[in-house]
Amino acid sequence: MTKKNDKKSFIKYFAENLKLPFANLNWPVMLIMIFLSIFGCVMVLSASNITAVLRYHLPANYYFIRQIMFVVFGYVMGLLLLITYRNFRVFYKLLFRFGALIAIILVGGVLIYGSVSNGAKSWYDLGTVMFQPSEIAKLLLILYLSWYYKKLSKKNKIEAVDLILPAVVSIIIGGLVFLEPDLGGAVILVMIFALIYLSVPIAKGLRNRLALCFIGLIILGGLVFVFGGFLKSYQNSRFNFFKPCSRYTEESGYQVCNSYIAFHNGGLFGVGLGNSTQKYMYLPEAHTDFIFPIVCEELGGSVGILIVLLYALLLYFIGKESKKCTSIQGSVICVGVFSYILIHVLINLMGVLGLIPLTGVPLPFLSYGGSYNVTLIIALFFFQCVCVQNNVERKRAKIANL
Repeated sequence: MTKKNDKKSFIKYFAENLKLPFANLNWPVMLIMIFLSIFGCVMVLSASNITAVLRYHLPANYYFIRQIMFVVFGYVMGLLLLITYRNFRVFYKLLFRFGALIAIILVGGVLIYGSVSNGAKSWYDLGTVMFQPSEIAKLLLILYLSWYYKKLSKKNKIEAVDLILPAVVSIIIGGLVFLEPDLGGAVILVMIFALIYLSVPIAKGLRNRLALCFIGLIILGGLVFVFGGFLKSYQNSRFNFFKPCSRYTEESGYQVCNSYIAFHNGGLFGVGLGNSTQKYMYLPEAHTDFIFPIVCEELGGSVGILIVLLYALLLYFIGKESKKCTSIQGSVICVGVFSYILIHVLINLMGVLGLIPLTGVPLPFLSYGGSYNVTLIIALFFFQCVCVQNNVERKRAKIANL
């Protein structure tokens, strides 16, 4: 009887603590998340089945099953976050406060204890799964910046050093990721900081002057790295991204040219789900970095446009919520999650279209991957926690004004 009672009490606790969050979620964002998650699993199955069998000698549904597991795990963790966010504030305050330190330890540790994959020491090998700390570092940086700027907003006088400190922290994390080497991950981390920094309504005059200095230093640093011999040969080759089909036999042109072929094959309405020809080893990472060309080949450019519109809607609702925030911490979380998704979408789509160098950045919800998908879903649930807090406070204000 005791075990049954304990089980019933847990279910009751779970249900009661979900009632308030569910009534105050941003449902447009939640519905888009769920749709893209399901659609992504379907496309991973279609894009990966040939690669799994022919290249890795695995069952055809291997990556599909794992993608479902990653997505389900992400949503379970997100639901736990919704339940515990209000009741375990001390834990989350510590997570926010020490987020950057945790990120530095995780990313720094992988340089010593990590496993090499695709020429980069970016992963912890946990046996059944590989964990990529640079992904969780993006979320931890957002949480840390939200805590830092909330604390900074309470200061009577803000000095230049107060605004420089989070930039230094972001550059340290980005620099460690670059050393893996993961140029794309490092760029995303710095860009997330930059967009948050530009959005924070603190000491605007001083912040704008420092922003100009940061931009100048970033441009100078970028030129030094590109032309100063600090990049490895395969990284330098990625900057040769114009007219990829004229270099079809070279690595710098082969993948993007096959991406173009996939877009051309698909036309407006596609060749049918599962009927892609480019996934037959022409696009070696068809289920990860190049999943969007497979979507357009199989389902057509019309569905590709629909997916882009869904990303735009998702970003619109997140941006709209950021303007409703009652606290600077909530606003920074919204802007951080907005930046996280926007940068990934832009870098992936522009890379497969040959508009910028390829960086191996996954496409939100669609690309296969555990670390990224779990982190993305949890980041959006942190956003939902902000929405719940905003809605509850607005309702309380309305009642107080009656």
